[in-house]
Amino acid sequence: MQELIVCIAKSLVDQPDEVNVTLTEEDDTVTIELSVAPEDLGKVIGKQGRTARAMRSLLSAAAAKFDKRSRLEILE
Repeated sequence: MQELIVCIAKSLVDQPDEVNVTLTEEDDTVTIELSVAPEDLGKVIGKQGRTARAMRSLLSAAAAKFDKRSRLEILE
């Protein structure tokens, strides 16, 4: 799941070296924190949050395969 978010984020941003993803698991919940360069933040969030919502949907589908819940936090 972490690799999925890394791949998506790196393909969206201008500075792929600045993409950092950390994964935390608690019980049945997986929390992924994504941080990018400040000037790339808008590209990851998208218009009206559509890109972020799409990434959360993909993450949710991937987590469901492992009977887990998922959260994607985009850090500023």
